[in-house]
Amino acid sequence: MERKQFLKSLGWSTLVTPVLMGCKDESNDPSPVSDTDNSDESCTVTPSETAGPFPTKSPSTLIMENITSDRSGIAMSVKITVQNSNNGCEPLSGAVVDVWHCDKDGYYSEYGGTGMQQANFTSSHFLRGRQTTNADGQVGFTTIFPGWYSGRAPHIHVHIYDANGKSLLVTQIAFPTSTCDTVYTSADQFYTKGKQDTSNISDNIFADSLDQEMSTVTGSVTDGFELSHRIVVAA
Repeated sequence: MERKQFLKSLGWSTLVTPVLMGCKDESNDPSPVSDTDNSDESCTVTPSETAGPFPTKSPSTLIMENITSDRSGIAMSVKITVQNSNNGCEPLSGAVVDVWHCDKDGYYSEYGGTGMQQANFTSSHFLRGRQTTNADGQVGFTTIFPGWYSGRAPHIHVHIYDANGKSLLVTQIAFPTSTCDTVYTSADQFYTKGKQDTSNISDNIFADSLDQEMSTVTGSVTDGFELSHRIVVAA
């Protein structure tokens, strides 16, 4: 079964070489959104999303900042800021943040050999990692710009726990369409499938929550990219 069909069946409507980003493609996304847009005064908790179908199986064993492993692609650093809605959106220190995403070809580690993902990476642990937020509520990861697979817009998964291991939020991070278009058409030494087949507003996960889950991405194919994103939890 293809991943897109699997998602629908569950009712989800929804080494590294670092071309300049184009203007925002507003034909695929609604009004331009960025990290600034989701940092409003309302302090709204970030929408919860599914962790599947490829969540990290043993995240506590993957405490690392550089999650690239042996995967090739365009270099990208990820900075996530976690804030607490129950404390006026002050930074949340001591929170545990797990991230995971697919590689340049759309494959996940820890899974494979099935109709969901034919390529078998069950014994690999690339592009997955865990960090604890500092006093500013921030964590950072070194990784690559993810690829895409049919039926989903490019994304990063995030699971946040409190210091005691209680789950606070599972969510996903979206990417600006113009940046993705640039990467997937200009860096064809890595990304060979061309532009993604699903836009952010057509994606069953992001369609109703894109303004809160859109990241800010700066940089270039030549120099690499930096993604920043703010996530609000109720801790």
